[in-house]
Amino acid sequence: MQLFMIFTTVYCLIILTHSLLYFDTSSTQVPNFPQFVSVAYVNGLQITHYDSNTKREMPKQEWMKKITDEDHEYWDRNTQIALNTEQASKGNTETAKQRLNLTDGLHMWQRMSGCEWDDETNEINGYFQYAFDGEDFIALDLKTETFVAPRPEAVVTKHRWERIGEAVRQKDYITHECVDYLKKYLRNGESVLMRKAPLVSFLQKSPSSPVTCHATGFYPDRAMLFWTKDGEELYEGVDYWEILPNHDGTFQKSADLDLTSVPHQDWERYECVFQLSGVPDKNYRLERSKIRTNGEDGTDYTQIWLQLNEVTLYKFKHLSLRSGSASASF
Repeated sequence: MQLFMIFTTVYCLIILTHSLLYFDTSSTQVPNFPQFVSVAYVNGLQITHYDSNTKREMPKQEWMKKITDEDHEYWDRNTQIALNTEQASKGNTETAKQRLNLTDGLHMWQRMSGCEWDDETNEINGYFQYAFDGEDFIALDLKTETFVAPRPEAVVTKHRWERIGEAVRQKDYITHECVDYLKKYLRNGESVLMRKAPLVSFLQKSPSSPVTCHATGFYPDRAMLFWTKDGEELYEGVDYWEILPNHDGTFQKSADLDLTSVPHQDWERYECVFQLSGVPDKNYRLERSKIRTNGEDGTDYTQIWLQLNEVTLYKFKHLSLRSGSASASF
């Protein structure tokens, strides 16, 4: 649906800075699926889960279990918030159905909310975006403290929310409470969420295949990986892969270099360069003895490409099932 694609785009953009995002999904008559799902992500890593079947917000990371050391009521309080949001989302679904003259059946209400914070510039941004049946319904304009209503049926909500100060309330949440929690999560999950240098390897499927420079385990995703020859960046004979997430919250990136027409004695003129914000650049000279190929140590490195595809599909499949904090009804 359109909304899923919109959320995917936002997600890919916001993980360039630290982010705390909540996603709510309320649905009716969807087989084998909870009527309400609420999930939170920090820097693209899921940290909590709530649904209408369990009626309890639960941690999804080990370090999140320690948050009660400093906040004993955390899980009870956030479970109550999720329960309130579940009820509000059901009411919003019914309101949207009435305004659109829709009958009972399969319907879906969604909201994305949260904040992003740049730890270098201290810049703060945030979101409150709502959709119904896969189409944008209403969204907060943080700069103007107003709401954008792309559908005529949402105009009445826009006027009412602006009249009661809902935009100001949402902006205050984004710039204060949300950022405070984001910083708390970053401290608690520092070993997972803060900057990490990668493990870099040279891989080759067969003697005639391109040589792949593969960097994995780095964090955050503000990274560059490229090939050089005699210190000059290469653009021909090089294929660059997009940055992809690992299951542990770190990231990976690869770059393929075609050396079929290059004599072996010239291979050491090539280097793979890894750049990560806040970390010194690392240059890795290409040496034939350091290239890993299928069969070494009993490892089949073609599995790396299969794993990359699996991670991409996993990310897209689960991206739309996330949650947020309570707001006014439609």
